[in-house]
Amino acid sequence: MALNDKKIIIVVERMFNDQEFWYPYYRLKEAGADVVVVGSGSAEQYSGKSGTQIKVDANADEVLSSQFDGIIIPGGYAPDHMRRYPAMVNLVKDLFEAGKVVAAICHAGWMLASADILKGRTVTSFFAIKDDLTHAGAHWVDEEVVVDGKLITSRKPDDLPAFMRAVIHALS
Repeated sequence: MALNDKKIIIVVERMFNDQEFWYPYYRLKEAGADVVVVGSGSAEQYSGKSGTQIKVDANADEVLSSQFDGIIIPGGYAPDHMRRYPAMVNLVKDLFEAGKVVAAICHAGWMLASADILKGRTVTSFFAIKDDLTHAGAHWVDEEVVVDGKLITSRKPDDLPAFMRAVIHALS
């Protein structure tokens, strides 16, 4: 499989978008990646907006960014909760600064803004947080997927196929 030697984080917090978690989770596993679910530390298990439950493998302050090839940040309301935990924000920032894949969909752009990694970058997101991203220094566009180096962003669940094609390509 294409990603047999890759180790990827998917971060979660309460009220994550269920589709934006589960679709990448299973696509990465299907491609052979080792997927590690990382939470903020506020709970051992988190509920998505649609009610699915996910138990974390580790908390953000227990993992080293150097051990991973990338990170996926699902949307929903979870990113607003995630960015309240410095360890989660630092994990995103550290992976970005190390040149690893950082992929955010929907409202996950809030984490990119909190990690202060958007200046001069071209991104997309759910339209309601466009102002947040542009105020953080990004150039926002309305496209299903935007790849700016190793930074990959998408707008909504309907964009998941294009989003994951871009993520898998970047990790390959």
